[in-house]
Amino acid sequence: MELSGKSVCVFCGSRDGNHAAYATAARELGAALATEGWRLVYGAGDVGLMGAVANAAQGAGGKTFGVIPVHLMNREVGKRDLDRFVVTENMHERKKVMYMNSDAIIVMPGGAGSLDEFFEVLTWRQLGLHAKPIYLLNTDGYWEPLMRLVEHVIAEGFADASLAGFIGTAPDVPALMAALRADLS
Repeated sequence: MELSGKSVCVFCGSRDGNHAAYATAARELGAALATEGWRLVYGAGDVGLMGAVANAAQGAGGKTFGVIPVHLMNREVGKRDLDRFVVTENMHERKKVMYMNSDAIIVMPGGAGSLDEFFEVLTWRQLGLHAKPIYLLNTDGYWEPLMRLVEHVIAEGFADASLAGFIGTAPDVPALMAALRADLS
């Protein structure tokens, strides 16, 4: 497999969540990114969905680039066997390094950290600071409440209708990969 030069940032939970489908999707995504020849850029943890996506990418021969702040090295079990492992001083630097080294962003199910990451890249897109595709991997409808919130924000006049157009959604990994192939070709 030859690396295509593309890198895909995956924001996701440091926990597995309550449904096995989330970890299954993480493993499918990691393997699919590797098969496509795209480098995984992620939070460098070896726990939860982060660990699942990275281990699957590595298992399929993919390249990995992890970024973790020093204060999360123990909590998220920093995965040091990555192709590139960067330790930052704080969360802001982590997000910046991940974003700057990616051609597209995928947000899998996750908690407050994943929401923070999503809203930051969405805001940057809204402000015209980038044109990178942003996708929600909507495993088992996880992101439906978020999409309703975005629609509400637009309906209440706090954002233009174009905001919703900056967010792609995919119900599963095959649909997500097809959309990404079109965006990154």
